[in-house]
Amino acid sequence: MKFRKVALAAAALGVAVALAACSGGRGGDNSSTTDNKGALVGVAMPTKVSERWIADGNAVKSDLEKNGYKVDLEYANNDIPTQVQQVNTMITKGAKVLIVASIDGGSLTDQLDAAAKAGIKVISYDRLLTGDKNVDYYVSFDNYKVGVYQANSLLTGLGVLDKDGKKTGQKGPFNIEVFAGSPDDNNATFFYNGAMDTLKPYIADGTLVVKSGQTNFNQVAILRWDPATAKARMQDLIAKSYSTGATVQGVLSPYDGLSDGILSALEGAGYGQGGKQIPIITGQDAEVASVKQIIAGTQYSTIYKDTRKLANEAAKMANDLLTGKKPEVNDTKSYDNKVKVVPSYLFQPVVVTKDNYKEVLVDSGYYKESELQ
Repeated sequence: MKFRKVALAAAALGVAVALAACSGGRGGDNSSTTDNKGALVGVAMPTKVSERWIADGNAVKSDLEKNGYKVDLEYANNDIPTQVQQVNTMITKGAKVLIVASIDGGSLTDQLDAAAKAGIKVISYDRLLTGDKNVDYYVSFDNYKVGVYQANSLLTGLGVLDKDGKKTGQKGPFNIEVFAGSPDDNNATFFYNGAMDTLKPYIADGTLVVKSGQTNFNQVAILRWDPATAKARMQDLIAKSYSTGATVQGVLSPYDGLSDGILSALEGAGYGQGGKQIPIITGQDAEVASVKQIIAGTQYSTIYKDTRKLANEAAKMANDLLTGKKPEVNDTKSYDNKVKVVPSYLFQPVVVTKDNYKEVLVDSGYYKESELQ
């Protein structure tokens, strides 16, 4: 793409100037342990549309500033050229570590190469940066398990499994539809694979029926995780597959924003009225609006990922890199970015339903009870 070529040229020029002025032309010395007190750390987040990314960005910034670092925090409004330019600017401003939650995991190759030439370490944040060797560490959750938990939650909500995950003997059949995340987000395939590996046996034995027939990732993926696109797809599914009296009984949704769009389409089609029950709908991120829907009974579950822990770990990794320590990891096998397996620190997700939201979200201090009223 043209903007990437221009961006690379700008980055290369800026990096060259910075190196000549600050390091006597010694490339690769930008993360030395002798002069990093108060260093600049660049934090690139994808968007402010989702409240979770606002929380992530603020938490990372706060933790880094507590350690005495300067922080350049930027949001890219889900626009790839904007994020490209933001990362270029962080490089030319002299950032010594980059923490990047990408819009498109493969769109920053030129910037990663420029960062490496300047000796800048890169931490991939929650969304894996792909197609480049210059990704030093990855911090995220066990994303395959997120998908497994979402699928199990759907099965529990339908009564196929009990709360302990044991089969109840309920054979259905239950009509469900499947949604997946953005195809340019590496995590989306992990969520999808975890969920579908769990659901496929129940689809095969007829317990679950996907009336639309759409189960392949490319058929069900929602670009940029856009709620409006999810709503439009759900409307289309209802019109084409449920116009003869059949009802949707469950929807596998990988993200709360998509769940909101899906719910809107269902309510517009009369679900929740006249005895037409709202389906079991899953989600992810425990956004306030969705937790309220869970309390109200219109969304069944969400996946809680404590972004405070994620942010703290990213800041800790950055501090270790800037003070000559080797960051801690707990996974060195799972996350292949198509060029290398990136050393990772993974946290465990938690399923949230109406039964445990107070314990998980309120008692932990993640939300105040008043926020969920």
